Amino acid sequence: MSDWKEYKNRVRETNPELGKDIDEIEKVSKIVGIMIQHRKNLNLTQRDLAALCGIPHSSVARIESGKTTPNLSTLLKIVNKLGLEIVVKPVEHAK
Repeated sequence: MSDWKEYKNRVRETNPELGKDIDEIEKVSKIVGIMIQHRKNLNLTQRDLAALCGIPHSSVARIESGKTTPNLSTLLKIVNKLGLEIVVKPVEHAK
């Protein structure tokens, strides 16, 4: 396999459920990556962000390290305090 995209396509063909898991992980990773970058741009530590959101520092650390996926309520608290928003839009599906 020459690249990640090719690998994912092969996984989707051989194990569609695992392919869906990979897609979900990538989407969550993208959101968390944007949150981390924005937190750093605001010169906030994980502890600062946790205090602003009223959640434990350990929760922010686990989310940012990929050890846990935030529930929607926690995610909304964090993005709100970072001055971000989550946009939901229709997705074109390949046929």
